[in-house]
Amino acid sequence: MGFFDSGFGLFLLLLGQVLAVTGFVMISLLFLVYGDRKIWGAVQMRRGPNVVGPWGLFQTIADFVKYVGKEIVIPAGADKFVFLMAPLLSFVLALIAWAVVPFNEGWVVADLNVGILYLFAIGSLEVYGVIMGGWASNSKYPFLGSLRSAAQMISYEVSIGFIIIGIMISTGSLNLTDVVMAQEGRYGLFSWYWLPHLPMVVLFFVSALAETNRPPFDLPEAESELVAGYQVEYSSTPFLLFMAGEYIAIFLMCAMTTLLFFGGWLSPIPGLPDGAFWMVVKMLMVFFMFAMVKAVVPRYRYDQLMRIGWKVFLPMSLGWVVIVAFLAKYDVVGYARWTTGG
Repeated sequence: MGFFDSGFGLFLLLLGQVLAVTGFVMISLLFLVYGDRKIWGAVQMRRGPNVVGPWGLFQTIADFVKYVGKEIVIPAGADKFVFLMAPLLSFVLALIAWAVVPFNEGWVVADLNVGILYLFAIGSLEVYGVIMGGWASNSKYPFLGSLRSAAQMISYEVSIGFIIIGIMISTGSLNLTDVVMAQEGRYGLFSWYWLPHLPMVVLFFVSALAETNRPPFDLPEAESELVAGYQVEYSSTPFLLFMAGEYIAIFLMCAMTTLLFFGGWLSPIPGLPDGAFWMVVKMLMVFFMFAMVKAVVPRYRYDQLMRIGWKVFLPMSLGWVVIVAFLAKYDVVGYARWTTGG
């Protein structure tokens, strides 16, 4: 029996995988924030971060040091334990969701048969961090912001769930690796699910914006109405954890979009080798779209946000599930990979 077949060896192997994924996500986080600010600056015809390090690349690191070095201020009437647990919960839940995300065939910490269900469960729990933060602050604006966030995230999770059910019907599996392999075909990028499920790509992208409180759906932290919402009483490291958790969740949505609709690590051109390179490039392209939406789309009113979620996205996604079920039943190409074999 080899060393890595023993209990301690398996533990070290798993620990190494966890650290590798965590390191990738955290390093990516530094440059995602930088890229977000640079894109926003370019749209507004200004420079963005350009002082700390070459081309301002170390600006995010400087901000990190600034936040960590500040004093943690806790309001006098706050529930201190819950107040500090809320940002930690948001950060940890966003991070552990990456355990089932495959970057290449076999490159995954936990290749669960119910990987999609795991992601959906973790995503549902993330709202608790926001609610805890708003309630523990013992202030009206944070509490209103947290209630807004709870209603918003629950509303759009329903649409995301129905959209994912359509992918599950086409694939016949809840395993994310199986979802990617079902998109493998002789036509390269035209074999991926974005083409047969094209209407749902748009719905999923908009729902992901709302699910992660991303502009134009950043109503829980609307500065014009709620003076930063549920985060208003937070400073220093707790605020940093909230912000990091939010960006990690955004990057996770980029990964889910890539895996569900754009072939994951599969090459877009037949003949070129597949690999993790394609996965990362596609995730960055989706993040670029997230950043552009933040820069060019004005903020919605809250009633508009809820109306879109319940009166537009919910009926459309539910109807699409029925359509995909019929198309898969009659083995229509692109909707029944699990029976036709791609």
